[in-house]
Amino acid sequence: MTEPEERHGPGYGRASWEERCSALRERAGQPHAGADVCTFGETMVALRGSGPLKLGGTMNVSIAGAETNVAIGLSRLGHRTHWAGAVGDDEAGQLVLRTLRAEGVDVSAAAVDPDAPTGLILFEPRLPEVTRVHYYRAGSAGSRLGASAIEGVFATAPPRVLHLTGITPALGPAPLSAVRRALQLARQHGTLVCLDVNFRARLWSAQDASQVLREWMPYVDALIASDDELPLCLPPSRMAEAAAADTGPGYARDAALAEQAEILLDLGVGEVVVKLGADGATAFTAGGSLHRPAQPVRAVDAVGAGDAFVAGYLSALLDGEDLAGRLGRAVTTGAFAVASPGDWEGAPTRAELGMLGAPPGTVVR
Repeated sequence: MTEPEERHGPGYGRASWEERCSALRERAGQPHAGADVCTFGETMVALRGSGPLKLGGTMNVSIAGAETNVAIGLSRLGHRTHWAGAVGDDEAGQLVLRTLRAEGVDVSAAAVDPDAPTGLILFEPRLPEVTRVHYYRAGSAGSRLGASAIEGVFATAPPRVLHLTGITPALGPAPLSAVRRALQLARQHGTLVCLDVNFRARLWSAQDASQVLREWMPYVDALIASDDELPLCLPPSRMAEAAAADTGPGYARDAALAEQAEILLDLGVGEVVVKLGADGATAFTAGGSLHRPAQPVRAVDAVGAGDAFVAGYLSALLDGEDLAGRLGRAVTTGAFAVASPGDWEGAPTRAELGMLGAPPGTVVR
C-alpha cells in the first residue's frame, strides 16, 4: 500500500473522529444512495454436529462467516447492508446467497466463481462450553476473492461504513490485495472504516497478521479487538513488550490496554474498542475511556458473539449514539448471540433489544 494521506489531508473527508461521528449523527435516518455498511469476505456452508464428529450422527446445515454475521445483525436492526464476497457455482453457494437475501442483505455485487467451490466449516461441540471448528476453505471461491466486486460497490454508491475483518486478508494473496484496495477506496470517498481483528491462528501466524494489520492502522477509524488481539496491531517493538507482559495474578490489564490503545490512537485510529468477553467491553478515544459490563444471560453458544457485538456497535454509531450508547447496544446484541445457538440466528431485531431486561419466565403475547 502507498503511504496514506495525513488524516486532515484532502480526500479523507471529516477531519477528526468526533467530527465524523457528529456527521453520522446529523445524517441518521436521512436517505442515502449507498448502503449503510458494506463488508466482504468468505461465507461458508456450516454444518453443526451434536457431538464428536468421529461418531457420526445428524448435522444442522446453515451458513457462517464473520462479515455476513455482522451484515445480518445490522440488517435485522434496520440498516441497509451490502456483502461483496464470493461463492462457488454450486448448491452451497446458492444456499449462502439465498440466506443472505432472505435476511435483507444486498448480494448484487457478490461474485460466483465457476472454478472454485464454496468453503465449508464444521462445528463440533466437544464439551458444554468448548466447540472445535474445522475449516475446509483452501482453494475455495472465497480464497480467490478479488477487488472487482468492492470496486463496483464504490463506483455505484459508496457506503457510509466499510467493515473489514482480519480473516479476509489471511485467505490468500487475492483477498489481501482486495482489502488493501478497499481501504484506498474508503479513503478516497470519505467512508468510515471499521476493522475487527478477528485473528484466526489456523489461517496465519501472529507475526504475519501483525505485519499486515499494523500497516492498516492509519486507515482505520474504529478498531475492534479482544484484549489478546490488540497487540497484533502495535508496532513491532510494542508488540514484543505486550507479549512479554506479566498476565498473572495482579496484572494491571486495564492499564496495559490503555497504554496500547493510546499508541493506536496516536497512529490515527479514531476509537479503540476492546471486547472482554464476560467482563464486557472498554472503548478508548482521544477524550478518555469508558467501560460497559456484559449483559447477564445464560450462555448457550458463544460462537458469533463478537460479530453480534460489532453489529450492535455499528448500528448505534449509524444512529448517532454517543460512546455509552454504542457500547450499550454492542453488549446487548452480543448477549443475544451468547444466549442463542448458531452464528447469527439469534441476532435481535430493533424491537427485541429491550427483551434482555424482562424477568425470567416472561411470556410476550
